[in-house]
Amino acid sequence: LAAIYNNAVYNLDRGRLQQAAFEFDEVERQHPYSSWARRSMLMSAYAYYLQNQYDQSISTAQRFISLHPGNRHAAYAYYLIGQSYYERIQDVARDQRITELALESFVEVVRRYPDTDYAKDSQLKIDLTLDHLAGKEMEIGRFYMERSHYLAAINRFRTVISNFDTTEQVPEALHRLTES
Repeated sequence: LAAIYNNAVYNLDRGRLQQAAFEFDEVERQHPYSSWARRSMLMSAYAYYLQNQYDQSISTAQRFISLHPGNRHAAYAYYLIGQSYYERIQDVARDQRITELALESFVEVVRRYPDTDYAKDSQLKIDLTLDHLAGKEMEIGRFYMERSHYLAAINRFRTVISNFDTTEQVPEALHRLTES
């Protein structure tokens, strides 16, 4: 058991991420109720994250949280979920569901584990995701404005001012609101 885990760590250190993830999963499969399985689950989620297999990382971290909600490493699992969403955020022209999921995950980290380093980084990411969501609202507002749909544009700019008042988008939203 320890040999499989140690070999997985060795592979992770050497950049053999796929093999490491497989071996971490193997520890969990062979000994699901051991303390090694708990460690392996988190390490597996991390190995998937490093491979940009974000869905697999998220599901593994969520499984860890559901099985071990009081574990002292649960903060890291929540953070890893947020990071896995955050890494997939695309430009404001695209659907922002992933951005919203990243925001929810980081808010959860700050709410549950406010005194951790994960909460500090999560707070920074919250600010960035809010700015991104405000940017999407601004883009939609500008789209409506260009087509002379001023009421729809006004509603979008008001949304930025009221819901995203700490973002960098507010000055432009005020300007565009006046213009509309």
